[in-house]
Amino acid sequence: MARGFETHARTVSVLTLLSRVSGLARDAALSRIFGVGAVTDAFAFAFMVPNLFRRLFGEGALTSSFLPAYSKLEASEPAVAAHVARLVLSRTAIFLSLVCLVGEGILIAAWPSSALSSALLSAKLVAVLLPYMPLVCLVALLGAVLQVHGRFGPTAAAPVILNLAVVFSAVGLAPPAARWAGFAEVEPSTHIVWVAASVLVAGVLQLAWSVIALRGLGVRGGAPLLPGGDESARMHFRTVIVQAVPMALGLGVLQVNTFIDGLIASYPTIIGPTIAGIDYPLDAGAMASLSFAQRLYEFPLGVFGISVATAIFPQLAREAGDLSAFRASIGRALRLVAFIGLPASVGLMMVRTQLTAVVFQGESFSAEDTARVATILLAYAPAIWAYSANHLLTRAFYARGESMTPVKVAAAMVALNFLLNITLIWTPLRTAGLALSTALCAALQMAILMRMLSRRTGTLLTTEVRASWLRSAFAAAIMAVTLGIMMRVWPSPVTWSGHALLLGGSVLIGGGIFLLAARIMRMPELAWALGGRSASSGAPHTPQQ
Repeated sequence: MARGFETHARTVSVLTLLSRVSGLARDAALSRIFGVGAVTDAFAFAFMVPNLFRRLFGEGALTSSFLPAYSKLEASEPAVAAHVARLVLSRTAIFLSLVCLVGEGILIAAWPSSALSSALLSAKLVAVLLPYMPLVCLVALLGAVLQVHGRFGPTAAAPVILNLAVVFSAVGLAPPAARWAGFAEVEPSTHIVWVAASVLVAGVLQLAWSVIALRGLGVRGGAPLLPGGDESARMHFRTVIVQAVPMALGLGVLQVNTFIDGLIASYPTIIGPTIAGIDYPLDAGAMASLSFAQRLYEFPLGVFGISVATAIFPQLAREAGDLSAFRASIGRALRLVAFIGLPASVGLMMVRTQLTAVVFQGESFSAEDTARVATILLAYAPAIWAYSANHLLTRAFYARGESMTPVKVAAAMVALNFLLNITLIWTPLRTAGLALSTALCAALQMAILMRMLSRRTGTLLTTEVRASWLRSAFAAAIMAVTLGIMMRVWPSPVTWSGHALLLGGSVLIGGGIFLLAARIMRMPELAWALGGRSASSGAPHTPQQ
Protein backbone atom coordinates (compact mmCIF):
# COMPACT_ATOMS: atom_id res chain seq x y z
CA MET A 1 0.00 0.00 0.00
CA ALA A 2 1.31 3.44 -0.86
CA ARG A 3 1.98 5.78 1.97
CA GLY A 4 -0.30 8.80 2.38
CA PHE A 5 0.81 12.31 1.51
CA GLU A 6 1.29 13.10 5.22
CA THR A 7 4.32 10.79 5.38
CA HIS A 8 5.81 12.34 2.24
CA ALA A 9 5.08 15.78 3.70
CA ARG A 10 7.07 14.80 6.79
CA THR A 11 10.01 13.69 4.61
CA VAL A 12 9.94 16.89 2.60
CA SER A 13 9.54 18.95 5.77
CA VAL A 14 12.55 17.41 7.49
CA LEU A 15 14.83 17.85 4.49
CA THR A 16 13.45 21.30 3.74
CA LEU A 17 14.10 22.20 7.38
CA LEU A 18 17.74 21.29 6.83
CA SER A 19 17.90 23.43 3.69
CA ARG A 20 16.12 26.34 5.38
CA VAL A 21 18.47 26.22 8.36
CA SER A 22 21.44 26.31 6.00
CA GLY A 23 19.65 29.15 4.18
CA LEU A 24 19.43 31.12 7.41
CA ALA A 25 23.15 30.48 7.91
CA ARG A 26 23.73 31.86 4.42
CA ASP A 27 21.71 35.00 5.11
CA ALA A 28 23.30 35.40 8.54
CA ALA A 29 26.71 35.47 6.89
CA LEU A 30 25.62 37.96 4.23
CA SER A 31 23.90 40.26 6.73
CA ARG A 32 26.91 40.45 9.03
CA ILE A 33 29.41 40.97 6.20
CA PHE A 34 27.47 43.39 4.01
CA GLY A 35 24.80 44.83 6.35
CA VAL A 36 21.75 46.64 4.95
CA GLY A 37 22.63 48.98 2.13
CA ALA A 38 23.31 49.40 -1.56
CA VAL A 39 25.47 46.26 -1.92
CA THR A 40 22.89 43.92 -0.38
CA ASP A 41 20.14 45.75 -2.27
CA ALA A 42 21.93 45.02 -5.54
CA PHE A 43 22.50 41.34 -4.73
CA ALA A 44 18.92 40.82 -3.54
CA PHE A 45 17.58 42.41 -6.72
CA ALA A 46 19.84 40.33 -8.98
CA PHE A 47 19.10 37.06 -7.15
CA MET A 48 15.38 37.79 -7.44
CA VAL A 49 15.52 37.41 -11.25
CA PRO A 50 16.50 33.70 -11.53
CA ASN A 51 14.35 32.94 -8.49
CA LEU A 52 11.29 34.35 -10.24
CA PHE A 53 11.85 32.04 -13.21
CA ARG A 54 12.42 29.10 -10.87
CA ARG A 55 9.18 29.69 -9.01
CA LEU A 56 7.10 30.48 -12.09
CA PHE A 57 8.42 27.83 -14.49
CA GLY A 58 10.60 25.35 -12.61
CA GLU A 59 8.58 24.81 -9.44
CA GLY A 60 5.46 26.46 -10.84
CA ALA A 61 3.96 26.27 -14.29
CA LEU A 62 5.97 23.56 -16.03
CA THR A 63 6.12 21.31 -12.98
CA SER A 64 2.42 21.76 -12.27
CA SER A 65 1.40 20.89 -15.83
CA PHE A 66 4.00 18.16 -16.31
CA LEU A 67 3.59 16.28 -13.02
CA PRO A 68 -0.08 15.21 -13.40
CA ALA A 69 0.49 14.13 -17.01
CA TYR A 70 3.65 12.21 -16.13
CA SER A 71 2.02 10.65 -13.06
CA LYS A 72 -0.91 9.26 -15.07
CA LEU A 73 1.30 8.05 -17.92
CA GLU A 74 3.75 6.38 -15.53
CA ALA A 75 0.87 4.32 -14.12
CA SER A 76 -0.49 3.26 -17.54
CA GLU A 77 2.28 3.66 -20.16
CA PRO A 78 5.74 3.87 -18.52
CA ALA A 79 7.61 3.94 -21.82
CA VAL A 80 5.57 6.89 -23.10
CA ALA A 81 6.01 8.62 -19.74
CA ALA A 82 9.80 8.33 -20.00
CA HIS A 83 9.69 9.71 -23.55
CA VAL A 84 7.56 12.68 -22.46
CA ALA A 85 9.94 13.38 -19.58
CA ARG A 86 12.91 13.43 -21.94
CA LEU A 87 11.07 15.77 -24.29
CA VAL A 88 10.14 18.19 -21.51
CA LEU A 89 13.61 18.20 -19.97
CA SER A 90 15.60 18.54 -23.17
CA ARG A 91 13.45 21.18 -24.84
CA THR A 92 13.04 23.15 -21.65
CA ALA A 93 16.84 23.22 -21.34
CA ILE A 94 17.14 24.60 -24.88
CA PHE A 95 14.37 27.17 -24.41
CA LEU A 96 15.64 28.48 -21.09
CA SER A 97 19.20 28.68 -22.39
CA LEU A 98 17.96 30.82 -25.27
CA VAL A 99 16.01 32.99 -22.84
CA CYS A 100 19.19 33.42 -20.82
CA LEU A 101 21.16 34.46 -23.89
CA VAL A 102 18.48 36.94 -24.94
CA GLY A 103 18.39 38.32 -21.41
CA GLU A 104 22.14 38.83 -21.39
CA GLY A 105 21.90 40.58 -24.77
CA ILE A 106 19.17 42.92 -23.52
CA LEU A 107 21.20 43.64 -20.40
CA ILE A 108 24.27 44.54 -22.45
CA ALA A 109 22.21 46.80 -24.71
CA ALA A 110 20.58 48.52 -21.73
CA TRP A 111 23.72 48.67 -19.59
CA PRO A 112 23.36 51.64 -17.20
CA SER A 113 25.46 54.64 -18.18
CA SER A 114 24.69 56.67 -15.06
CA ALA A 115 27.22 57.43 -12.37
CA LEU A 116 25.06 55.62 -9.83
CA SER A 117 27.44 52.90 -8.63
CA SER A 118 24.64 50.77 -7.18
CA ALA A 119 22.92 50.61 -10.58
CA LEU A 120 26.14 49.44 -12.23
CA LEU A 121 26.66 46.81 -9.52
CA SER A 122 23.06 45.60 -9.93
CA ALA A 123 23.55 45.16 -13.69
CA LYS A 124 26.81 43.27 -13.16
CA LEU A 125 25.22 40.91 -10.63
CA VAL A 126 22.19 40.25 -12.85
CA ALA A 127 24.58 39.34 -15.69
CA VAL A 128 26.42 36.90 -13.42
CA LEU A 129 23.30 35.31 -11.92
CA LEU A 130 21.09 35.03 -15.01
CA PRO A 131 22.67 31.71 -16.17
CA TYR A 132 21.59 30.22 -12.85
CA MET A 133 18.01 30.43 -14.12
CA PRO A 134 18.03 27.46 -16.57
CA LEU A 135 20.03 25.35 -14.10
CA VAL A 136 17.65 25.78 -11.18
CA CYS A 137 14.55 25.33 -13.37
CA LEU A 138 15.87 22.00 -14.66
CA VAL A 139 16.55 20.90 -11.09
CA ALA A 140 12.91 21.62 -10.25
CA LEU A 141 11.66 19.62 -13.26
CA LEU A 142 13.89 16.69 -12.40
CA GLY A 143 12.43 16.93 -8.92
CA ALA A 144 8.91 16.48 -10.35
CA VAL A 145 9.97 13.20 -11.98
CA LEU A 146 11.50 12.03 -8.72
CA GLN A 147 8.34 12.94 -6.78
CA VAL A 148 6.16 10.75 -8.99
CA HIS A 149 8.45 7.86 -8.14
CA GLY A 150 8.10 8.62 -4.43
CA ARG A 151 11.53 10.21 -4.09
CA PHE A 152 11.02 13.61 -2.50
CA GLY A 153 14.34 13.85 -0.68
CA PRO A 154 16.95 14.77 -3.33
CA THR A 155 15.18 17.89 -4.56
CA ALA A 156 14.21 19.06 -1.06
CA ALA A 157 17.86 18.76 -0.01
CA ALA A 158 19.38 20.38 -3.13
CA PRO A 159 19.24 23.97 -1.76
CA VAL A 160 21.77 22.95 0.90
CA ILE A 161 24.38 22.88 -1.87
CA LEU A 162 23.60 26.48 -2.82
CA ASN A 163 23.61 27.69 0.76
CA LEU A 164 26.94 26.08 1.60
CA ALA A 165 28.52 27.50 -1.56
CA VAL A 166 27.39 31.03 -0.69
CA VAL A 167 28.60 30.73 2.92
CA PHE A 168 31.98 29.47 1.72
CA SER A 169 32.41 32.28 -0.81
CA ALA A 170 31.24 34.94 1.66
CA VAL A 171 33.18 33.77 4.71
CA GLY A 172 35.79 31.21 3.81
CA LEU A 173 37.02 32.38 0.41
CA ALA A 174 37.30 36.16 0.80
CA PRO A 175 40.07 36.49 3.43
CA PRO A 176 42.61 34.13 1.76
CA ALA A 177 41.79 35.54 -1.69
CA ALA A 178 42.37 39.09 -0.45
CA ARG A 179 45.69 38.10 1.11
CA TRP A 180 46.72 36.33 -2.11
CA ALA A 181 45.95 39.49 -4.08
CA GLY A 182 47.94 41.62 -1.64
CA PHE A 183 44.99 43.48 -0.08
CA ALA A 184 44.19 43.86 3.59
CA GLU A 185 40.54 43.24 2.77
CA VAL A 186 38.37 42.84 -0.31
CA GLU A 187 36.04 45.62 -1.45
CA PRO A 188 32.35 44.82 -0.76
CA SER A 189 31.38 45.38 -4.42
CA THR A 190 34.02 42.85 -5.52
CA HIS A 191 33.24 40.46 -2.70
CA ILE A 192 29.56 40.28 -3.62
CA VAL A 193 30.47 39.39 -7.23
CA TRP A 194 32.39 36.38 -5.87
CA VAL A 195 29.29 35.40 -3.94
CA ALA A 196 27.21 35.63 -7.13
CA ALA A 197 29.72 33.46 -8.99
CA SER A 198 29.44 30.80 -6.28
CA VAL A 199 25.70 30.61 -7.00
CA LEU A 200 26.49 29.50 -10.56
CA VAL A 201 28.87 26.81 -9.31
CA ALA A 202 26.17 25.60 -6.93
CA GLY A 203 23.65 25.45 -9.80
CA VAL A 204 25.88 23.06 -11.75
CA LEU A 205 26.34 20.88 -8.66
CA GLN A 206 22.58 20.86 -7.95
CA LEU A 207 21.85 19.71 -11.49
CA ALA A 208 24.45 16.95 -11.28
CA TRP A 209 22.99 15.85 -7.90
CA SER A 210 19.50 15.60 -9.40
CA VAL A 211 20.66 13.66 -12.47
CA ILE A 212 22.46 11.15 -10.27
CA ALA A 213 19.32 10.74 -8.13
CA LEU A 214 17.31 10.08 -11.30
CA ARG A 215 19.45 7.13 -12.38
CA GLY A 216 17.54 3.90 -12.61
CA LEU A 217 14.18 5.57 -13.30
CA GLY A 218 14.46 5.27 -17.09
CA VAL A 219 14.61 9.01 -17.82
CA ARG A 220 18.18 9.51 -18.93
CA GLY A 221 20.15 9.72 -22.09
CA GLY A 222 18.85 9.79 -25.63
CA ALA A 223 16.89 13.00 -25.18
CA PRO A 224 14.86 13.54 -28.37
CA LEU A 225 15.82 16.99 -29.66
CA LEU A 226 14.55 16.60 -33.22
CA PRO A 227 11.09 15.89 -34.69
CA GLY A 228 10.10 12.26 -34.88
CA GLY A 229 9.66 9.51 -32.34
CA ASP A 230 6.55 8.54 -30.55
CA GLU A 231 3.51 10.57 -31.64
CA SER A 232 1.69 9.92 -28.38
CA ALA A 233 4.63 11.33 -26.41
CA ARG A 234 4.74 14.44 -28.63
CA MET A 235 1.01 14.95 -28.11
CA HIS A 236 1.37 14.80 -24.33
CA PHE A 237 4.38 17.12 -24.54
CA ARG A 238 2.32 19.72 -26.43
CA THR A 239 -0.44 19.43 -23.83
CA VAL A 240 2.04 20.06 -21.02
CA ILE A 241 3.43 23.16 -22.72
CA VAL A 242 0.00 24.59 -23.59
CA GLN A 243 -1.17 24.18 -20.00
CA ALA A 244 2.04 25.65 -18.61
CA VAL A 245 1.54 29.08 -20.18
CA PRO A 246 -1.53 30.15 -18.15
CA MET A 247 -0.27 28.28 -15.09
CA ALA A 248 2.77 30.55 -14.80
CA LEU A 249 0.77 33.36 -13.26
CA GLY A 250 -1.74 31.18 -11.45
CA LEU A 251 0.70 29.34 -9.21
CA GLY A 252 3.19 32.19 -9.07
CA VAL A 253 1.00 35.01 -7.81
CA LEU A 254 2.87 35.20 -4.51
CA GLN A 255 6.16 35.26 -6.41
CA VAL A 256 4.88 37.87 -8.88
CA ASN A 257 3.71 40.01 -6.00
CA THR A 258 7.04 39.54 -4.26
CA PHE A 259 8.84 40.48 -7.48
CA ILE A 260 6.75 43.65 -7.78
CA ASP A 261 7.56 44.43 -4.15
CA GLY A 262 11.23 44.02 -5.00
CA LEU A 263 11.09 46.30 -8.03
CA ILE A 264 9.45 49.05 -6.01
CA ALA A 265 11.87 48.57 -3.12
CA SER A 266 14.87 48.55 -5.49
CA TYR A 267 14.01 51.89 -7.12
CA PRO A 268 16.51 53.92 -5.01
CA THR A 269 19.27 51.44 -5.87
CA ILE A 270 18.75 51.08 -9.62
CA ILE A 271 17.23 54.49 -10.47
CA GLY A 272 17.91 57.04 -7.75
CA PRO A 273 16.52 58.79 -4.66
CA THR A 274 13.85 60.86 -6.44
CA ILE A 275 10.90 60.25 -8.74
CA ALA A 276 9.61 63.08 -10.92
CA GLY A 277 11.57 65.50 -8.76
CA ILE A 278 9.96 64.23 -5.52
CA ASP A 279 11.87 62.38 -2.83
CA TYR A 280 11.11 58.67 -3.13
CA PRO A 281 9.52 57.37 0.09
CA LEU A 282 11.93 54.42 0.33
CA ASP A 283 15.67 54.73 0.74
CA ALA A 284 18.75 52.55 0.19
CA GLY A 285 18.46 49.30 2.09
CA ALA A 286 14.73 48.89 1.45
CA MET A 287 15.26 45.93 -0.89
CA ALA A 288 17.71 44.23 1.46
CA SER A 289 15.38 44.72 4.45
CA LEU A 290 12.46 43.30 2.49
CA SER A 291 14.56 40.34 1.36
CA PHE A 292 15.77 39.53 4.89
CA ALA A 293 12.19 39.64 6.20
CA GLN A 294 11.04 37.35 3.39
CA ARG A 295 13.69 34.80 4.35
CA LEU A 296 12.28 34.65 7.87
CA TYR A 297 8.61 34.19 6.97
CA GLU A 298 9.53 31.78 4.17
CA PHE A 299 11.18 29.52 6.74
CA PRO A 300 7.96 28.04 8.20
CA LEU A 301 6.21 28.45 4.84
CA GLY A 302 8.79 26.36 3.03
CA VAL A 303 9.37 23.81 5.77
CA PHE A 304 5.69 23.08 6.41
CA GLY A 305 3.21 24.86 4.14
CA ILE A 306 4.77 24.28 0.74
CA SER A 307 5.88 20.80 1.83
CA VAL A 308 2.24 19.78 2.32
CA ALA A 309 1.27 21.12 -1.11
CA THR A 310 4.29 19.46 -2.75
CA ALA A 311 3.66 16.10 -1.13
CA ILE A 312 -0.08 16.00 -1.88
CA PHE A 313 0.11 17.09 -5.52
CA PRO A 314 0.83 13.63 -7.03
CA GLN A 315 -2.00 12.19 -4.90
CA LEU A 316 -4.45 14.88 -6.10
CA ALA A 317 -3.46 14.15 -9.69
CA ARG A 318 -4.30 10.47 -9.18
CA GLU A 319 -7.60 11.25 -7.41
CA ALA A 320 -8.85 13.90 -9.83
CA GLY A 321 -11.43 11.47 -11.24
CA ASP A 322 -12.68 10.40 -7.81
CA LEU A 323 -14.50 13.45 -6.45
CA SER A 324 -15.07 12.04 -2.98
CA ALA A 325 -11.43 11.03 -2.46
CA PHE A 326 -10.21 14.30 -3.99
CA ARG A 327 -12.39 16.40 -1.67
CA ALA A 328 -11.36 14.33 1.36
CA SER A 329 -7.65 14.82 0.60
CA ILE A 330 -8.10 18.59 0.18
CA GLY A 331 -10.02 18.73 3.47
CA ARG A 332 -7.28 16.89 5.36
CA ALA A 333 -4.60 19.11 3.82
CA LEU A 334 -6.53 22.30 4.72
CA ARG A 335 -6.76 21.10 8.31
CA LEU A 336 -3.03 20.37 8.38
CA VAL A 337 -2.19 23.75 6.80
CA ALA A 338 -4.14 25.62 9.49
CA PHE A 339 -2.73 23.44 12.28
CA ILE A 340 0.79 24.39 11.19
CA GLY A 341 0.24 27.84 9.65
CA LEU A 342 -1.74 29.55 12.41
CA PRO A 343 0.80 28.97 15.21
CA ALA A 344 3.58 29.84 12.76
CA SER A 345 1.92 33.19 12.03
CA VAL A 346 1.34 33.93 15.70
CA GLY A 347 4.81 32.80 16.70
CA LEU A 348 6.60 34.93 14.09
CA MET A 349 4.60 37.99 15.10
CA MET A 350 5.48 37.50 18.76
CA VAL A 351 9.22 36.79 18.38
CA ARG A 352 9.90 38.93 15.29
CA THR A 353 12.54 41.14 16.94
CA GLN A 354 14.36 38.33 18.73
CA LEU A 355 14.41 36.15 15.61
CA THR A 356 15.72 38.98 13.42
CA ALA A 357 18.40 39.86 15.96
CA VAL A 358 19.57 36.27 16.45
CA VAL A 359 19.76 35.48 12.73
CA PHE A 360 21.05 38.75 11.28
CA GLN A 361 22.35 41.19 13.89
CA GLY A 362 26.08 41.68 14.33
CA GLU A 363 29.07 43.29 12.62
CA SER A 364 27.59 45.42 9.80
CA PHE A 365 23.95 44.67 10.75
CA SER A 366 22.90 47.10 13.49
CA ALA A 367 20.10 47.15 16.07
CA GLU A 368 18.36 49.76 13.91
CA ASP A 369 18.47 47.33 10.98
CA THR A 370 16.95 44.68 13.25
CA ALA A 371 14.02 46.95 14.15
CA ARG A 372 13.47 47.75 10.47
CA VAL A 373 13.40 44.13 9.33
CA ALA A 374 11.25 43.06 12.32
CA THR A 375 8.62 45.66 11.40
CA ILE A 376 8.44 44.28 7.86
CA LEU A 377 8.21 40.73 9.22
CA LEU A 378 5.28 41.78 11.41
CA ALA A 379 3.39 42.71 8.22
CA TYR A 380 4.24 39.48 6.38
CA ALA A 381 3.65 37.02 9.22
CA PRO A 382 -0.15 37.13 9.75
CA ALA A 383 -0.82 35.41 6.41
CA ILE A 384 1.54 32.42 6.52
CA TRP A 385 -1.50 30.11 6.70
CA ALA A 386 -2.95 31.85 3.61
CA TYR A 387 0.31 31.57 1.63
CA SER A 388 0.36 27.84 2.41
CA ALA A 389 -3.30 27.30 1.53
CA ASN A 390 -2.89 29.12 -1.80
CA HIS A 391 -0.15 26.70 -2.88
CA LEU A 392 -2.45 23.81 -1.98
CA LEU A 393 -5.62 25.19 -3.61
CA THR A 394 -3.87 26.23 -6.82
CA ARG A 395 -2.37 22.77 -7.19
CA ALA A 396 -5.84 21.32 -6.62
CA PHE A 397 -7.16 23.26 -9.63
CA TYR A 398 -4.21 22.11 -11.74
CA ALA A 399 -4.71 18.49 -10.72
CA ARG A 400 -8.25 18.82 -12.09
CA GLY A 401 -6.90 20.25 -15.37
CA GLU A 402 -8.37 23.73 -14.68
CA SER A 403 -5.48 26.07 -15.40
CA MET A 404 -7.39 29.25 -16.26
CA THR A 405 -9.43 29.55 -13.04
CA PRO A 406 -6.52 30.38 -10.71
CA VAL A 407 -5.02 32.56 -13.46
CA LYS A 408 -8.02 34.89 -13.39
CA VAL A 409 -7.83 35.16 -9.63
CA ALA A 410 -4.07 35.67 -9.78
CA ALA A 411 -4.34 38.48 -12.32
CA ALA A 412 -6.74 40.35 -10.08
CA MET A 413 -4.45 39.85 -7.07
CA VAL A 414 -1.39 41.11 -8.93
CA ALA A 415 -3.26 44.27 -9.94
CA LEU A 416 -4.59 44.80 -6.42
CA ASN A 417 -1.15 44.21 -4.91
CA PHE A 418 0.41 46.81 -7.19
CA LEU A 419 -2.22 49.41 -6.32
CA LEU A 420 -1.76 48.76 -2.61
CA ASN A 421 2.02 48.89 -2.99
CA ILE A 422 2.17 52.30 -4.63
CA THR A 423 -0.30 53.60 -2.05
CA LEU A 424 1.07 52.16 1.20
CA ILE A 425 4.72 53.13 0.63
CA TRP A 426 3.66 56.80 0.96
CA THR A 427 2.17 56.12 4.40
CA PRO A 428 4.17 55.79 7.64
CA LEU A 429 4.37 52.04 6.90
CA ARG A 430 6.94 52.70 4.14
CA THR A 431 8.66 49.38 3.25
CA ALA A 432 6.36 47.43 5.59
CA GLY A 433 3.48 48.55 3.37
CA LEU A 434 4.83 46.28 0.61
CA ALA A 435 4.70 43.30 2.98
CA LEU A 436 1.23 44.16 4.27
CA SER A 437 -0.08 44.38 0.71
CA THR A 438 1.24 40.89 -0.06
CA ALA A 439 -0.39 39.48 3.10
CA LEU A 440 -3.79 41.06 2.39
CA CYS A 441 -3.80 39.83 -1.19
CA ALA A 442 -2.86 36.30 -0.08
CA ALA A 443 -5.78 36.13 2.37
CA LEU A 444 -8.23 37.40 -0.24
CA GLN A 445 -6.88 35.00 -2.86
CA MET A 446 -7.36 32.05 -0.51
CA ALA A 447 -10.99 32.98 0.19
CA ILE A 448 -11.77 33.28 -3.51
CA LEU A 449 -10.03 30.03 -4.50
CA MET A 450 -11.77 28.08 -1.73
CA ARG A 451 -15.18 29.36 -2.80
CA MET A 452 -14.57 28.55 -6.47
CA LEU A 453 -13.17 25.08 -5.78
CA SER A 454 -16.08 24.31 -3.44
CA ARG A 455 -18.52 25.06 -6.26
CA ARG A 456 -16.84 22.37 -8.35
CA THR A 457 -16.20 19.64 -5.80
CA GLY A 458 -18.70 20.29 -3.03
CA THR A 459 -18.04 22.37 0.04
CA LEU A 460 -14.48 22.24 1.33
CA LEU A 461 -15.32 24.12 4.50
CA THR A 462 -17.08 21.13 6.03
CA THR A 463 -18.04 20.81 9.68
CA GLU A 464 -14.83 18.85 10.31
CA VAL A 465 -12.64 21.47 8.62
CA ARG A 466 -14.31 24.37 10.43
CA ALA A 467 -14.03 22.62 13.80
CA SER A 468 -10.38 21.82 13.13
CA TRP A 469 -9.61 25.42 12.18
CA LEU A 470 -11.33 26.69 15.33
CA ARG A 471 -9.36 24.29 17.52
CA SER A 472 -6.10 25.33 15.84
CA ALA A 473 -6.98 29.03 16.27
CA PHE A 474 -7.86 28.45 19.94
CA ALA A 475 -4.57 26.67 20.61
CA ALA A 476 -2.67 29.44 18.78
CA ALA A 477 -4.50 32.09 20.86
CA ILE A 478 -3.49 30.34 24.11
CA MET A 479 0.08 30.30 22.82
CA ALA A 480 -0.07 34.03 22.00
CA VAL A 481 -1.38 34.96 25.45
CA THR A 482 1.30 32.88 27.14
CA LEU A 483 4.07 34.44 25.06
CA GLY A 484 2.67 37.92 25.63
CA ILE A 485 2.80 37.46 29.41
CA MET A 486 6.25 35.94 29.19
CA MET A 487 7.65 38.87 27.20
CA ARG A 488 6.17 41.39 29.61
CA VAL A 489 7.95 39.89 32.61
CA TRP A 490 11.18 39.02 30.76
CA PRO A 491 13.85 41.76 30.85
CA SER A 492 14.24 43.47 27.48
CA PRO A 493 17.36 41.94 25.87
CA VAL A 494 20.14 44.17 24.53
CA THR A 495 22.77 41.58 23.61
CA TRP A 496 22.79 38.78 21.05
CA SER A 497 22.83 36.15 23.80
CA GLY A 498 19.89 37.87 25.50
CA HIS A 499 17.86 37.79 22.28
CA ALA A 500 18.85 34.15 21.73
CA LEU A 501 17.80 33.16 25.24
CA LEU A 502 14.41 34.86 24.90
CA LEU A 503 13.89 33.37 21.44
CA GLY A 504 14.75 29.87 22.60
CA GLY A 505 12.51 30.16 25.63
CA SER A 506 9.64 31.51 23.53
CA VAL A 507 9.91 28.68 21.00
CA LEU A 508 10.02 25.99 23.67
CA ILE A 509 7.25 27.42 25.82
CA GLY A 510 5.03 28.63 22.96
CA GLY A 511 5.44 25.43 20.99
CA GLY A 512 4.92 23.33 24.08
CA ILE A 513 1.73 25.19 25.00
CA PHE A 514 0.33 24.75 21.48
CA LEU A 515 1.15 21.05 21.34
CA LEU A 516 -0.25 20.49 24.82
CA ALA A 517 -3.49 22.24 23.86
CA ALA A 518 -3.69 20.13 20.69
CA ARG A 519 -3.11 16.97 22.72
CA ILE A 520 -5.77 17.90 25.30
CA MET A 521 -8.26 18.59 22.49
CA ARG A 522 -7.23 15.26 20.88
CA MET A 523 -6.54 16.89 17.53
CA PRO A 524 -5.63 14.20 14.96
CA GLU A 525 -3.65 16.84 13.03
CA LEU A 526 -0.87 16.44 15.59
CA ALA A 527 -0.33 12.84 14.49
CA TRP A 528 -0.69 13.80 10.83
CA ALA A 529 2.02 16.44 11.17
CA LEU A 530 4.33 13.79 12.57
CA GLY A 531 3.48 11.47 9.68
CA GLY A 532 2.74 8.57 12.00
CA ARG A 533 -0.91 7.89 11.17
CA SER A 534 -3.11 8.01 8.14
CA ALA A 535 -5.29 11.08 8.00
CA SER A 536 -8.12 9.16 6.50
CA SER A 537 -8.35 6.18 8.77
CA GLY A 538 -6.10 6.73 11.71
CA ALA A 539 -4.44 3.41 10.98
CA PRO A 540 -0.68 3.06 10.88
CA HIS A 541 0.92 3.42 7.47
CA THR A 542 2.03 0.31 5.67
CA PRO A 543 5.40 0.56 3.93
CA GLN A 544 5.40 0.67 0.17
CA GLN A 545 5.73 -2.65 -1.54
